[in-house]
Amino acid sequence: MKKFKSFNRRTKIAILLLTPLLFFALAFTVRAEVPAIIDNGQELFKEVQLFADAITLVSADYVKPVKVRDLVYGALKGMMETLDGYSQFLDKEAFKDINEETKGEFGGVGIEVGMRDGVLTVITPIEDTPAQEKGVLPGDKIVKINGEITRDMTLDDAVKKLRGAPGTDLNLTVFREEEDKILDFTINRAIIKSKSVKKTIVLENNIGYIKLAEFQERTGKDIEKEIKKLRDDGANSLIIDVRNNPGGLLESAVEVSNLFLNPGQMIVYTEGRDPAGRTEFVAKKESEFNDMEIVVLVNHGSASAAEIFAGAIKDNKRGLVVGTTTFGKGSVQTVVPLGDDTAIRLTTAAFFTPSGKNLMDKGVEPDVVVEKMEVSKVPDTEDELEAEKTKVFKKLEKGKTVQEEKKDFDNQLEAAVNILKGVRVFQRWRMPEEKQKQQDML
Repeated sequence: MKKFKSFNRRTKIAILLLTPLLFFALAFTVRAEVPAIIDNGQELFKEVQLFADAITLVSADYVKPVKVRDLVYGALKGMMETLDGYSQFLDKEAFKDINEETKGEFGGVGIEVGMRDGVLTVITPIEDTPAQEKGVLPGDKIVKINGEITRDMTLDDAVKKLRGAPGTDLNLTVFREEEDKILDFTINRAIIKSKSVKKTIVLENNIGYIKLAEFQERTGKDIEKEIKKLRDDGANSLIIDVRNNPGGLLESAVEVSNLFLNPGQMIVYTEGRDPAGRTEFVAKKESEFNDMEIVVLVNHGSASAAEIFAGAIKDNKRGLVVGTTTFGKGSVQTVVPLGDDTAIRLTTAAFFTPSGKNLMDKGVEPDVVVEKMEVSKVPDTEDELEAEKTKVFKKLEKGKTVQEEKKDFDNQLEAAVNILKGVRVFQRWRMPEEKQKQQDML
């Protein structure tokens, strides 16, 4: 009798659960005529039935009561984990966090993370955050968070553990492959305010410099305004620094690229499962900054939207890319709301540079490779330091110490400055003599 009651109970629960799932299965059966999407509607129904049976058994016979919603959420998380390191189910809290990130403010230590070969990996530390100040680097593999091993940790769970109340400490253990070292960091959490445009300045020889930290909703408008200011201050060429830029919004990368390209020039294209679904993003308006030479600074912490921008500039031969190979996040994630303030972040396509290169795990290779010189290798005496640097690193104030100079030393930026100087010399060399004289009179 007890067995019979249990069967009835399961049956009732199964009917309740299967009602929406049956509708879901039937909806997809209609689309079964498109082979690339669903191969067999009946097989989908069969597998959904298996899921319903399992969730029914757990609801009825698990050792303690469990909410059906928790089971469904857990199943969705597990499902998304089987796909790749970027797709994930977003519960109410995670969905809210993502919305806050695109607005540029959230709590934590200031690192962007993702899965690389199944390992939780630092994409980049965000500029001017506790993680960067402590020395966390792009490519560091996170082994432990507060003593807990990350091997079986989901990306969503890892992000939740990394965040916390401002003022609290986070203990992070990472493996740095290049140095073959395990490193421990204690990082004090803070409110992370991420501005897309971090710094603008006119360097020597009328070279404008822009530090672009992230691609957010207003980045296109912000950077356009800053370039116009730099030009008003005398800048006639640009260095756009996207080192340690984790990316952001695809639309923003397209908008920024369009500032330097002319109508019809390809910025990026995406391809998903259906080849007919290829989407191309091209420049739509005339560039206001055609007269400015460009160098884009990149490193291993440049990812996603930053790679789209660098690839567009490089492949259209609009400027030179300088630094080291980028991270290689060549996929597009779409956040799709599911209702009840939840969503899924799903990898829906791979993106390709104008020349057809898929950047997944490969990245953008710079035109000019310049490895970053470690501060510890910068000369310690004033005379040696002066021999290593150009006027761009001249002392800003009298009495500035060598240690302060070393902190500001940036050999990749110095290389970018020298490249722009060289481009100008080459262009002048190719000019007719009459045009050179006209330019000298300006």
